[in-house]
Amino acid sequence: GGLILWRYAARLPRAGAALAGVNAAVVGILGAALYDPVWVTAIRGSADVATAIAGFLLLERARVAPLVVVALCLCAALLVARIA
Repeated sequence: GGLILWRYAARLPRAGAALAGVNAAVVGILGAALYDPVWVTAIRGSADVATAIAGFLLLERARVAPLVVVALCLCAALLVARIA
């Protein structure tokens, strides 16, 4: 329902500039939320980094369903834990 209002406001010069600032702030908050609780506790070595990058590429480039990516990353993490 808010998308119509959002698109209308984006056409107005001052409101569009404000929305761009809000978007930038949200991206910054999401980046901070990803880094501190997720990255700091989950990434412990190069295998974890490789798994995270592979999951990201599967989501963004190959457009694989998120549930499938989660399952594949879980399998990769279990495999790495078994090997190590």
